[in-house]
Amino acid sequence: MAESIVGLSPAERHRAVADGFDAQISDVSDWDAPTPVDGWVARDVVAHLVEWFPGFLAGGGVELPAGPPVADDPSAAWKAHAAAVQALLDGPSADDTFTHPMAGEHRLADAIDQFYTADVYMHTWDLAASAGHAPALDPAFAEHLRSGMVGIEEMLRASGQYGQAVAVADDADPVSRLVGFIGRDPEWSPPSPR
Repeated sequence: MAESIVGLSPAERHRAVADGFDAQISDVSDWDAPTPVDGWVARDVVAHLVEWFPGFLAGGGVELPAGPPVADDPSAAWKAHAAAVQALLDGPSADDTFTHPMAGEHRLADAIDQFYTADVYMHTWDLAASAGHAPALDPAFAEHLRSGMVGIEEMLRASGQYGQAVAVADDADPVSRLVGFIGRDPEWSPPSPR
């Protein structure tokens, strides 16, 4: 990404991040390949994003149409899901108040941006690493996310959604610092075929 996505609107940022994730999907040749997330294969990264977010939205009364199953076609499932999320962000309900029992009250577009788009961005690294690639992730957004999470690190770790931080070099790039913060080893690479 040539320009930083930090200053974009939630709709623009989702479009850029979802497109980046889609580009990594296009590079997957083995959906059963291991990923940096312990116990997950490449297909599981897509399944996670496609499956958790509709339930989150439903908790606040927003329905996302179901797409094709990830098990049948991860790429088609992702495209349908990303298009449905983008339609929410581009539509009139983006400015509606979204109240979620666990996440509180937000403008719908901001809730999507904060809880979901950021997750897609971070999992883009997982999917790329699984295929042996280093994705072109926006370093300014990586630093923006990491600095926003540092203050709530204890809560994030307690949630079970993030592993223990992995130490990185003091001069590590922002993406590696974010990856290490969320519990991934920035040096992870797929195991060599036997």
